[in-house]
Amino acid sequence: MEGVRILDKDKKFMQRALNLAEKARGMTSPNPMVGAVIVRNGKIIAEDYHKKAGEPHAEALAIIKAGDKTKGSILYVTLEPCCHLDKRTPPCTKAIINSGIKKVFIAMKDPNPKVSGKGIEELRKHEIEVVSGMLEDKAKKLNEAYIKYITTRIPFVVLKAAMTLDGKIATPEGQSKWITGEMARKIVHRMRGSVDAILTAVGTVKADNPELTVRLGAKKGKRQKVKNPIRIVIDPNLEIPLNYKIFNVPPETIVVTRRQKTEARSQKLKTLTDKGVKFIEYDGERVDLKWLIKRLGETGITSVMIEGGSSLNAYALQDGIVDKVVFFIAPKIIGGKDSIPAIGGKTFRRLEDAFRVHDMKIKRVSDDLMIEGYIAHGS
Repeated sequence: MEGVRILDKDKKFMQRALNLAEKARGMTSPNPMVGAVIVRNGKIIAEDYHKKAGEPHAEALAIIKAGDKTKGSILYVTLEPCCHLDKRTPPCTKAIINSGIKKVFIAMKDPNPKVSGKGIEELRKHEIEVVSGMLEDKAKKLNEAYIKYITTRIPFVVLKAAMTLDGKIATPEGQSKWITGEMARKIVHRMRGSVDAILTAVGTVKADNPELTVRLGAKKGKRQKVKNPIRIVIDPNLEIPLNYKIFNVPPETIVVTRRQKTEARSQKLKTLTDKGVKFIEYDGERVDLKWLIKRLGETGITSVMIEGGSSLNAYALQDGIVDKVVFFIAPKIIGGKDSIPAIGGKTFRRLEDAFRVHDMKIKRVSDDLMIEGYIAHGS
């Protein structure tokens, strides 16, 4: 944006577009969240956001709303408009060109190789002024999962844990309900609704018999739109009882299990398959989580949240699959060397080799603290 004068009002309109995009969190995968605002003579004449994959894009929706008022207007959009035909909706660049919009502010280029820079080039070719990079950091944070998946085909992975001040997630007997308060738990449900899948393991399921669904109360008298994530459970020996909640399909459940051939196992596999449960099988003593995450990406899963226990959390970090951590810390102290830590495992790292977290944010959530940050890979 060198040499381009950005006014406060321009940032305000782009922030409005980002806020609109946020409304569809969890609903657009594998597409990004995108918001668009059309302004004429300093006033918003139309705005909208992309609501679901396969449905019209934000720019197209806003242009339709604006009607014949678009000539000479300015468009603020959170992501570079698409220009290719390899999708279910027509290219947005064509709609912008035909609308008579004279200037387009774009928060960030689309990392999709089919688009990256080509949409901007197409608009400029038709003498539309384009300014790219305004509030880019916010736009990238909004679509961090999309950015990773579209460039690597590997899902973005968030590790979530709720713990006490002394880093414990359960007592020696496994008691863990409830470490954190109600507000923190509501945030976790919103987090579930924002990802494609939740990854857990047999120990957590047997201890808590969780549903791993999104449960949000009514908001201002209206039922909130939510999407339940796919539930993925690592159960090497198929130990989870058939009557557990995780096997109530839908939502979809995938069991990751060792390849074994016994009559009892075959019967259980058939029973669960008949209920709609799907399976991923692996060889060896322990599943390679890097292999598993790549396999999930091949099925179209773009984001995963880990809601497991001490061992799964440790293996996830050890296998290098975690991009982001979100820790909820309650003002409680359990104590005791046999209480279960948030990150277990048989080995430890020296201080100089510890997993490092950067870009940390700390937020007060009622009586609890919410700490989020990103794992520094390769350091």
